[in-house]
Amino acid sequence: MKKVISILLIAVLALALVACGSSGGSTGSSASTGSASTDSSASGSASGGSGETASTGSSEGKAVKAGFIFLHDENSTYDKNFIEAAKEACEQAGVEYILRTNIPEGQECYNAAADLVDQGCSIVFADSFGHEDFMIQAAQEFPEVEFCHATGTKAHTQGLSNFHNAFASIYEGRFLAGVAAGEKLNEMIESGDITADQTKIGYIGAYPYAEVKSGYTSFFLGVRSACPSVTMEVTFTNSWYDEALEKEAANRLINNGCVLISQHADSMGAPTACETAGVPNVSYNGSTKEVAPNTFIVSSRINWVPYFLHIIDCVKNGTAIEADWTGTIATGSVELTEINGNVAAAGTEAAIESARAALESGSLHVFDTAAFTVNGETLTEYLADVDDMGDYVPETNVIDGGYFHESEYRSAPYFDIDIDGITIIDS
Repeated sequence: MKKVISILLIAVLALALVACGSSGGSTGSSASTGSASTDSSASGSASGGSGETASTGSSEGKAVKAGFIFLHDENSTYDKNFIEAAKEACEQAGVEYILRTNIPEGQECYNAAADLVDQGCSIVFADSFGHEDFMIQAAQEFPEVEFCHATGTKAHTQGLSNFHNAFASIYEGRFLAGVAAGEKLNEMIESGDITADQTKIGYIGAYPYAEVKSGYTSFFLGVRSACPSVTMEVTFTNSWYDEALEKEAANRLINNGCVLISQHADSMGAPTACETAGVPNVSYNGSTKEVAPNTFIVSSRINWVPYFLHIIDCVKNGTAIEADWTGTIATGSVELTEINGNVAAAGTEAAIESARAALESGSLHVFDTAAFTVNGETLTEYLADVDDMGDYVPETNVIDGGYFHESEYRSAPYFDIDIDGITIIDS
């Protein structure tokens, strides 16, 4: 029965690709819809046209075909960041690729992964936390294929040589974006737009997960390094992508007196609300200048190209892929977009570069315990909830040398502390 279903799936996909081949779409991509998951697929290469599968154009090592699974599509800033990196890396490496978008965090992920294997992919990558268990299921069934997953936590405890996690020290990028926000607050104080006791900012988070908490805390600490009087309100949408909810959340924070907004949410909802209200905004995963030219300052993002090139190279050369990989500023994996000079404060670029140099030299640590308190006290020990960190058992103290060692014991963030100065408000 399973074989029959697989044959039918391949037949349906072949018909879809034929239909897309005559659609005149953009180079290197095609799309098909019609399933309950509204998933789409795209295939291409450095030389392949719409709906085509072209030769790799490379004679080095083993031939590689890469498959990618994305939670949403290019309307999501999060997924767009991955999609663009996948295309760029595969075209640089000269390998074929297939993109699958709008794949939910459910059995649809396993189905997509199995289908990509059937289409000859030797690497399959998925981009969302909830995809992990289904990627593990696929890795168990197809041991000859490498499965890689972003933001996950289980690779180093599963004991599967073909399942891997990856993330980056994006908290450093968030901190740098926070420096830009702090400089903006100082400019607003100096110009008389606000007073020092009105430096309340807002943040829209998706879920109260460690990844989100690590992100908004590092952003806040970056702001406070430039503007010590800042406080922050955080609200959650309980969705990675919901434009209406994100816009509503931004408006609520603005009505609460927040004079600058940032977010860990993936639509244009918050930036659009900020543009309408004339409130400065720091985005995530990419520039939102197009929809918010008068309020967008800067955005931090993970550049996934270095990781994608790395895993492609490993498969080409038969080299083992790390169970858990963390990209950094030094690997080119953590970046800021171009600063919007029409909105950012004078001196912002210099302030960011100074902080970046300190991070790279190790003279500055984002989660320096001297920079924050919890219930009025300085943390000297924190036993992170890291049951899934393999050799790093729950009693591991992740504070050492005066700072919290984020993303060092595993790639996925585990900073989940509520610090003073940040208030969670009802969603």
